[in-house]
Amino acid sequence: MEAFFISTGIVVLAEMGDKTQLLALLLAVRFRRPWPIVLGIFVATIANHSLAGVVGAWVTTVLGPGVLRWVLGGSFVVMALWMLIPDKVDDEETGIAPRFGVFGTTVITFFLAEMGDKTQIATVMLAAQYSSTVWVVAGTTLGMMLADAPVVWLGEHMTRLLPLRTVHVVSALIFLGLGLFALLGWS
Repeated sequence: MEAFFISTGIVVLAEMGDKTQLLALLLAVRFRRPWPIVLGIFVATIANHSLAGVVGAWVTTVLGPGVLRWVLGGSFVVMALWMLIPDKVDDEETGIAPRFGVFGTTVITFFLAEMGDKTQIATVMLAAQYSSTVWVVAGTTLGMMLADAPVVWLGEHMTRLLPLRTVHVVSALIFLGLGLFALLGWS
């Protein structure tokens, strides 16, 4: 259960102000149909984070424990620095026609937006750190839903309530702490 709770918390923090959270807001404003958007986010997140979890579990079979500790520790420190750089949504068109409907458009755009994103990389690292990929993916998926679903329903009002800079700094400190724990070999 530790993997589940840690994964949930890390992704909730990492997702605050992230491009996929901003994408959720844009989809909510554009389509004004929250249920298909939330369901699309859920499906895309499960697919994307399952892929990331499998990669993370595979990494543990390739790297020895010593190398893995340094890779994980360094990755968490890099994530801490990355958290201090706010995300922006590109103004470019995604090339996805509305013919896919609200649900299909959400699934496709969210899946693609998550590729190489902080939360996907965090899922890879967490799956490499914990033995239960299923609990990690369940936790990271719940974290995404906790961060993105309220944005879909509450929209712009919610973005005014959260001091995103503070959330980014707290998230960076948590990632830095996890990195130091891994690098120094603390359990």
